[in-house]
Amino acid sequence: MLTSVDADLVRVLADPLRLRIVTLLAHETLCTTHLVEETGARQTNLSNHLRVLREAGVVETEPCGRFTYYRLRPEVLAGLADGFARLAATARATAGNDVKRSCP
Repeated sequence: MLTSVDADLVRVLADPLRLRIVTLLAHETLCTTHLVEETGARQTNLSNHLRVLREAGVVETEPCGRFTYYRLRPEVLAGLADGFARLAATARATAGNDVKRSCP
């Protein structure tokens, strides 16, 4: 079953720019400069979105000189996917039952 923590993670990933960042980081570890180039977002806007992703545990950072690299934490997304898979399995298992709760 999905929890409120999962719901918070879904809200974090629902933002189009954050989803784009996550998609880019799924392919490679990137620094802020790369992400600005790839997304066209302003540095300050991008930094705010990266902070949200970091606080949600979706990405982790790696300092490298004066740059900060961001790496996706795939286990966080896998955990969310597992929650949705369990929910879908429950729906499939009960789909043919046609059980309805009676109204009061």
